[in-house]
Amino acid sequence: MEGFVGNAISITDSEFETEVLKAEQPVLVYLWASWCGPCRLVSPSVDWVADTYRDRLKVFKMEVDPNPDTVKKYHVEGVPALLVFKNGEIAQSHEGAISKQKLVSLIDNHLSPAS
Repeated sequence: MEGFVGNAISITDSEFETEVLKAEQPVLVYLWASWCGPCRLVSPSVDWVADTYRDRLKVFKMEVDPNPDTVKKYHVEGVPALLVFKNGEIAQSHEGAISKQKLVSLIDNHLSPAS
């Protein structure tokens, strides 16, 4: 994998199927762009989620410009975009800035309780 950006792992189009679609646990994919102002507001919350939920949720960051295949396949029209995957399918999605509390409620519905 390309490396870490904060606490979430940065992935590319070529890694998407293996890391996201074949994951055994729920996955949050955060699509962002370096030129995106709202992305800078959302990134710390995504990193917090990656750290806080690491035992129950895989969290990946994907920059949209160098990864057009995933953007096209999932019809991402705006960034930041958040896609929650369960069993290889989109369980929930959100485009645009989001507060930490709303992000937590977006993913909580798809996670097993903490053990």
